Amino acid sequence: MRRVCLTLPTNRACAETIRAVAEEAAHGARHFGVEVRLLILDSSDAPVLAEHRAAVAALPPAPGVVTHHFDEAEQRDFLREVITASGVTAPDRVLDLMLPAGVSYGACTNRAFLIAEALGCSSVHRRDSDSRYQHLDGAPVFPLHHELAALGRRAGELTGQVTRSRLDPALADRPVAMVGGSFVGEMSVDVEEIRRIDPVVYEEVVGLSLPEGYPEIWRRNLVAESFRGAGTARFTDDLTTLTTVSPMRVDMCNIAFDRAVYARVPLPPAIDTIGSDYFLIHLVHDARLPGVLHNRHIVNFHTGERRSDEGFLAYHVRFAKFLLAAPHLNAVYAALKESGDALLDGDGRVRASAVATAVRDGVRTDPTENVRRLDVLDRAYRTLGGRYTTAADTLRDRRERLLDEAVRDMADFALLIDAWEAVTRAGRERPLAAPPSSARPADAPGTREPAAALRSPKGIA
Repeated sequence: MRRVCLTLPTNRACAETIRAVAEEAAHGARHFGVEVRLLILDSSDAPVLAEHRAAVAALPPAPGVVTHHFDEAEQRDFLREVITASGVTAPDRVLDLMLPAGVSYGACTNRAFLIAEALGCSSVHRRDSDSRYQHLDGAPVFPLHHELAALGRRAGELTGQVTRSRLDPALADRPVAMVGGSFVGEMSVDVEEIRRIDPVVYEEVVGLSLPEGYPEIWRRNLVAESFRGAGTARFTDDLTTLTTVSPMRVDMCNIAFDRAVYARVPLPPAIDTIGSDYFLIHLVHDARLPGVLHNRHIVNFHTGERRSDEGFLAYHVRFAKFLLAAPHLNAVYAALKESGDALLDGDGRVRASAVATAVRDGVRTDPTENVRRLDVLDRAYRTLGGRYTTAADTLRDRRERLLDEAVRDMADFALLIDAWEAVTRAGRERPLAAPPSSARPADAPGTREPAAALRSPKGIA
């Protein structure tokens, strides 16, 4: 039986989200005849962790769904065992990159990838704790529906079963490597206040996230679209597109990868850097691996913590680190795009060594560019005033460290890519058993959804 991993990484209270994602897992098992491993990776503090354990214990039994809820201590024990068994050099360093002391969007997803390998899963489907599902006619709209219908299948088999195809016919024999949608609601990056205070400053700051070289009119359009996902349009019917999916059209709260991708290359493990978990979306696109883009967009919202002074400051440090990572990552993405099909081996699998080479080359960008970026942020934030002045002071005090970290983060990423295949192989060779308290019958009767579900009317079961 096909086994998949639906994962929810979290470090905040989200009992309601746990219940909603468990409902999505049950939907997948019921309609596609698969076994869904619901994987909750929990970095919350003790009181919130206890709430989450109670929420998991109260989940109703669902045929074909097995729930795993790991706190950080349990994750660390698993990682240490697998990394040691892998035989990689510097195992302690690799462990630090997999479970760092700070917040890492890439590292938490890498842990999901590795645990999915140990669970024997063929794909990983990620959701976020600060998002919700849309509803139609009172029923939630689950992205898992489209993910399970397409992932791993030969792209040519989906022609005529998706709403439309924009895939190069030469790629029809390649399997679908990624299925994704975007989000509606609040911006993924919380910079709307900057736009309200000063649109000119907003355009300058957000423009730092874009690669150089765009004509000015395109650049303005990209700034206007950045971080807004699918806008505010409500879901009314399914729309699926077979294509090489643009990284601008999907979000990591609404994504699924086939293991042929994540078992070969991890995500950047940078600490306190928003957007560090988007790397594989670019890799799939630039390697010309087929994907399905759908419109079951998830509802994004900003938590109260982000609105607090402490949360505001932490977030803008992460935003600054994202802008400092951009020149390095843009250089890597340009190299990946240039490589194209050369990123794949003779069997059509991603060549991790080629990716590692591009990442190492990306370390060597002009250091004066990031000095300029910090200067732009300092001037912009002081123009905005108020608590943005505090953010500017913080970035000024950490200036040298931030510049050093932008370079070191890329070097760490290359190191992790080198170790990744051995680590994932060791994980696959050490299967995790289902926890007795959450085991669900996996052989209950289920109806496998026909491929036409990719474009079924309303698509809601």
